[in-house]
Formats: sequence, C-alpha cells, structure tokens
Amino acid sequence: MPSLNRLTRKHVAALHTRSAAFAGAVALGLVAISFARMGDVAQQLFSRFVAAFPSAPFVITPLTFAAVTFLTRRFFPAARGSGIPQVMAASHKPESSAQGDLLSIRTAWAKLAGTIAMLLAGGSVGREGPTVQISAALMVAVHRWLRVPVSAGIIIAGGAAGVAAAFNTPLAGVAFAIEELASAFEQRVAVLVMATVMIAGLVSLGISGDYVYFGAVNGALPIAAMLLFSPLAGIAGGLLGGLFARTLMAFSRPDHPWLAPARKRPVLFAAGCGLIVAATGWFTGGLSWGTGYDTSKHLLAGHGSSLSFGPAKFIATLATALSGAPGGIFAPSLSVGAGLGQSISILFPHDPAGAIILLGMVGYFTGVVRAPMTAVIIMMEMTADRTMILPLFATALIADAVSALICPQKLYHALSGPFRSSTPS
Repeated sequence: MPSLNRLTRKHVAALHTRSAAFAGAVALGLVAISFARMGDVAQQLFSRFVAAFPSAPFVITPLTFAAVTFLTRRFFPAARGSGIPQVMAASHKPESSAQGDLLSIRTAWAKLAGTIAMLLAGGSVGREGPTVQISAALMVAVHRWLRVPVSAGIIIAGGAAGVAAAFNTPLAGVAFAIEELASAFEQRVAVLVMATVMIAGLVSLGISGDYVYFGAVNGALPIAAMLLFSPLAGIAGGLLGGLFARTLMAFSRPDHPWLAPARKRPVLFAAGCGLIVAATGWFTGGLSWGTGYDTSKHLLAGHGSSLSFGPAKFIATLATALSGAPGGIFAPSLSVGAGLGQSISILFPHDPAGAIILLGMVGYFTGVVRAPMTAVIIMMEMTADRTMILPLFATALIADAVSALICPQKLYHALSGPFRSSTPS
C-alpha cells in the first residue's frame, strides 16, 4: 500500500507540473498575440502622426528614447535591451531567478510597455526578443502561483514558445531553444519545450488563423545559381552581421573607452541615438522606422524599394539597440537582410529577386545571432517555401563561419554576462 500511495503522489505531482506548463503556454500565447497587435497599432499611429507633422520625429523620437531609457535604468533595469540575454542568464540559476527581477511580472510589463513606446516613436525594434522574456516570465509566474518548482527547462520552454508565438513558427521555437537558450539540452527539456511550443502555437492559430508571417513565397534556384548566390549572401551577411554584433558587444563592455562619456550621461546618449533614428527615417521617407516588416514583405513579393532601405535599417537598428531601451533585433535584422538581398539582386536582374532576398535575410540574420539552424527554419516557416532549403542552409553555414571570424563570441551569450553576474546565487 505505501508503494501505491507513493505512485499516486508521483502521478499527481506530474499532472500538477503538466497543468502548470499548459496554463503558462496558453497565457503566453494570448499575451504574444496581444503584443503583436499592439505593436502594429503603435507603428500605424506613428506613421499617421508623421504624415500629419513631418518634422515631429526630430522632437518625439529623441525625447521618447531618453524617457524610456531613463525609466528603464531607474526602475526596471532588467527590462533593457532584447530580453533573450536575460532568459539565458536566468536559465543558469532558475531557482534564484524565479525570485528576482529578470523574469518578474513587473519586468515583463515594463518590457512590453517600453517596446510599444519605442515603436510609437519610430524606434527600429522588434517584439520577438521581448516576447521571449515576457513569455518566460509568464511561465515562471504560473508555476509559482501553482506552487510548482521552477527549473531551467521551464524557463527555456517559455522563451522558446515566445519565439513560436511571435512568428507563428513552432519548429523555429524548438530550434532556437536548442541553439541559443539551452547550453545542455536534455531529452526531458526537449519534451517540455515541444509541448509548450505546441500549446502556444495552437492558441495563436485558434485566434489569428493559419497565417504565414511574410506570406507564401515561391522561390527556387538551380544548382548553378545556388553556387553563386549562397556564397555571396553568406559572406556579405556574415560580414555585416558580425560587424553589427561586434559593435553592440563592444559598447556593452564597461571598460570601453568610447563609452566613458555615454555612461556619465546615458539619458543624453539615448536622446542622441533617437536623433540618429529620426534623421535616418526622415532622409529615407520613413523606411527605417519600426520593424521594417511591410517593406521586407514587399521585397519578398518581388516588388522594388529604395536601395537605401538596407543601410538605413542597419544604422537605425544599431542606434536603437545602443540606446539601452527595451526592444529586440529579430525583425529589424531580417529587414536589414532583405535590403542586403535586394542590393545583391540588382546585380543579377535576370535571376529571381525574391529568392536572392531570402538568402540575404538568412545570411544577415545568421551573421548577427550565429544560430544557423534557427535562421533557416524560421525563414522556411515564415515564407512557407520548402524549395529553398539547400541554398538557405548553405548561406547560413557560410554566414556563421564568416561572422565567427569577425565576432568569435555569440551576441546573446555575450550580452547575457552582465545579467548572469547580477543574479544572486
């Protein structure tokens, strides 16, 4: 009889744990959808305001950057930046992190509000990185409310489900967990990740429908073209992406000589970054503001855009990231890659532009985050294109190798260091 009681208690505990994971996945799926819609509305409001008052960004953008940075640094320091480094740091000390600020609900709401505020001001930010931190925080909160122990697997599963819900890409969520969030990916964690991603994906599908993030893209390259364009996109994407990552990492170092004046006046520095973003958007007719989603989708569909899109988006995204305000770099990086692909396609007018742009996106994205498997899977799921898998993999592997030469350490791993050292043992 004692053994039967122990078995019953074991089953009840397992059911309790699964219930907590299910409830957390449903909650984060709902929040991710709401976050996405709020982000779209914020960008639309900014575009309408600029249409009515063209010079307004020169005032609104720097002031918003300064205000958001001040509030974040003063009251919500764990909400700054992307959000992915915070989740990576928290997964190393799950028990103490569950009690701290990295994955608190207070930080999650600050992250959401800060990112929306940046989009309202034209900041070149994405919501995917913030969704990862918000989702992990929700998973931790639900487990704490239900008195279920918080493990590294819970945090990783929440973050992975955030990627899946943000992009409607469940496979990419699993891949991202393997490549970036988990340093030691055990089978037990894998099952939890897949279950959580699946539930969050079902919630997203049930509310938003079976949509494809960038719309269906039908591109194909013959072997000869692949042998030409994959190295081009891989080398260019790896160089530019590695340069972006190295710059961001250099400015995150406390001993960097260029940062001495900025560290004394971080709010003023953020305002300067906002002024750069405002000027870049003004000179390009608004192409560099926001996530860049609409222009990227336009390019993938085979339509043209200004060649200034890629360079302007690179500058705006770097300036926004350096400001220290909340916001991710996923979507803006894909937009920079689309601009890079467009520049390459101009040199080859008789080849399919959409396919080349797709290679540019995966090349630059891989160059920044150094996660080639995630980059390929996320692009396949966001475009519903399976014919490009070989060129995409070739481009991603080349970009990863080139980026590693410029920036040996992975971006998110480097940025997670300060958060990891500030987490109590």
